[in-house]
Amino acid sequence: MPETPRTDKDLLVKGLKTLAGCTALMFIGPTLAFIAMSNQEKILFIPLLIIAFILCGLAIYLGFKGLKTIMDSMFNK
Repeated sequence: MPETPRTDKDLLVKGLKTLAGCTALMFIGPTLAFIAMSNQEKILFIPLLIIAFILCGLAIYLGFKGLKTIMDSMFNK
């Protein structure tokens, strides 16, 4: 009798941790961009805006990576 496919729990936890990091960055990045845009006359405007855009991009990357990891854990790729 063939064994039924099971979810790899360690890989699932890793994917959920990645999505937790994504969720944190989804709030931090736009908040930092808002702070930078509301202080355009300050000297740290450009570096803060660059960091905010990098964090937003990283949130998107971690979101896709986390979802792929969770799918791999469920479908045993």
